[in-house]
Amino acid sequence: MVDLDIPRARDLPHCAGLQPHWRRIARSARPEAGAAMTELLLVEDLEISFAERGRLMNRPVRGISLSIAPGEVLGIVGETGCGKSLTGLAVLGMLPQGAQPTGRIVLDGVEQRLDRPSPVRGAAISIVFQNPGTAFNPVFTLGRQLRAVLEQHRSMSKAQMRRRILDYFGHVGLPDPERVYDSYPHELSGGMLQRVMIAQALVCEPKLLILDEPTTALDVTIARQILQLVLSLRDQFGFGVLLITHNLGVVQEVCDTVAVLYAGRVIEFGPSAEVLATPQHPYTKGLLGALPARHVKGQELDAIRGSVPANLLGMTGCAFADRCPRVLERCREADPMLTPVGALREVACIRVEES
Repeated sequence: MVDLDIPRARDLPHCAGLQPHWRRIARSARPEAGAAMTELLLVEDLEISFAERGRLMNRPVRGISLSIAPGEVLGIVGETGCGKSLTGLAVLGMLPQGAQPTGRIVLDGVEQRLDRPSPVRGAAISIVFQNPGTAFNPVFTLGRQLRAVLEQHRSMSKAQMRRRILDYFGHVGLPDPERVYDSYPHELSGGMLQRVMIAQALVCEPKLLILDEPTTALDVTIARQILQLVLSLRDQFGFGVLLITHNLGVVQEVCDTVAVLYAGRVIEFGPSAEVLATPQHPYTKGLLGALPARHVKGQELDAIRGSVPANLLGMTGCAFADRCPRVLERCREADPMLTPVGALREVACIRVEES
């Protein structure tokens, strides 16, 4: 887990003359102010339901909308069960059997079908999963497995494929790419396998990279190296990034913008530095209050009580009401919509609507 100090409001770009070093790094590949901002990924009103024998059982994703520009890093953060990974799988067209998605997903101007695997999966969109130890077939060499990706999506000779794979092993900082190419997964450490996974995701030169909890299985030092590697490669190749995580320290480290999810909805959205420094939604405040870095010695950790509702069918009002320390009676009557807060932020909370 990467725990970092959250910046204070007076440290933000609009409150001081200089941006923090990590924020300058994270924004370096984005278009300059005034430049045309073309949406690389557009998700509109995405809902994902599950049915069994024709009967609706659950709707874990309830109207998520978001967008990513080329070179932008968007973080999706929330507890387990908030719909983060399902959203990423929907973008890839990899939803599990029984899922019934509705809404729109547009990649680079082309609308994607929600009811089948995306035809650009692996080519224009790639994903890095959270556990490198289970991501590869143990009976094939790593070079052979990356070559299979190129065989599926690119028309190249075996010699050309080998050269490209070795090049990308170099891009991700693997020592002795030739040896790695001929190695089996069990012969590499977890950190090295994570780098191989990133190379595999980028070898077809995608426009969008999805990272699903990319540092969960790694120690703190290796996790930081992997995050900085992703930023460096983003700067070099210009792809957009959708980062799925429960770790606000990771969001602070690499994300330009953040969407906080709760019970299948975006409940707070905006520039990551502003959201983390001045959170508006009680859930976002609770996530930040539970960070060990903010813990006051001698006091109990300020954890959020309870858990995310397991089933949202038939629920009325705000899904966070039963856990919210500032709940009002009318919070249980209507689910608040995202409300603009300033120029770049949105919050779904009745108290924010009223203020």
